[in-house]
Amino acid sequence: MKMVDAKSQAQKIAFAPLTFQAVRSALNLGILKVLDDAGKDGLCADKIEKSLGLAQYTVSTLLEVLESAGILECKGGAYVSTKIAQCFLYDQMTKINTDFVHDVCYRGAFYLQESFANGKPEGLKVFGNWPTVYEGLSQLPPQVQKSWFAFDHFYSDNAFDGVIKIILSKKPERVFDVGCNTGKFELALFSKGFKGEVTLIDLPQQLKKAEENLKAAGFGKNCGFYPADVLKKETKFPENPAPDAILMSQFLDCFSKEQIISIVQKARNVMTEKSRLYILEPFWDNQKFEAAKLSLTHTSLYFTAIANGSSKMYSRAEMESCVKTAGLKVEKTHENVGNHEYTLLECVK
Repeated sequence: MKMVDAKSQAQKIAFAPLTFQAVRSALNLGILKVLDDAGKDGLCADKIEKSLGLAQYTVSTLLEVLESAGILECKGGAYVSTKIAQCFLYDQMTKINTDFVHDVCYRGAFYLQESFANGKPEGLKVFGNWPTVYEGLSQLPPQVQKSWFAFDHFYSDNAFDGVIKIILSKKPERVFDVGCNTGKFELALFSKGFKGEVTLIDLPQQLKKAEENLKAAGFGKNCGFYPADVLKKETKFPENPAPDAILMSQFLDCFSKEQIISIVQKARNVMTEKSRLYILEPFWDNQKFEAAKLSLTHTSLYFTAIANGSSKMYSRAEMESCVKTAGLKVEKTHENVGNHEYTLLECVK
């Protein structure tokens, strides 16, 4: 790369936070939609102003910024939508990522350096005084909660059908879901005809929501609810009877390597020779597209500044090393589970 090109890329990074907010502004003010509706001929600035009732200053400033950033094109004085703009308008993944970054991460990212230096999520203080985001999740502002859950569910939920097929192939009677969140996996599992028992293990405040959802769906009698802080040394998983399958779906990336080893050891302690531990993760080094790798590695920064200050999105090798250290082995690896390049590690004693 020539130095002039390097400088150009460097300026894009330097101004990236402002570009991000300009795109959101143009999206929410209706500028991107009215341009896309106009098709290949586009619209000039004054027509956008009249159509949306916006000030000349607002429209001209945003159009100039987005054209210079390659998000819009200018042809003969008319501004034209691009495929990038269409992603912000219509692509569900782009919408969810944008809302997550803005609502959950943006203000707290100001404290990223301090978070790395102190090993704590210093950015979380913009929302409240909790040690990690998980203790405060139920108390976050409604829009922040909405964006957090949308982000969390969008990626893992589409993998559930594949995961359930693999788990049910072993004909389990008792399943543990560690880090059950709102119980969406259980809803999917029971919808596939599972007749056994599921024990949901999570923090009390998270478990309450899952219990409400499952009872409302009529599956409460099939579920056991086990409130637990998996990071506490004294915490043990229920062991009589032992689980046939333990699922940790996009759960272990919420912890440091030392914590992952401890949690997997707790699972190992209640497993029999026939038990399986299933670890579902979107490993950043196991992605087909560069954009997916970029999204995952950048999600690590959310964990640094907001979530807990110590976890990240892991590579497959890192997770397998933790599993081995905890006394389990990966018996089988299921790749390309779901639509987002998930990997399911099937582990045994």
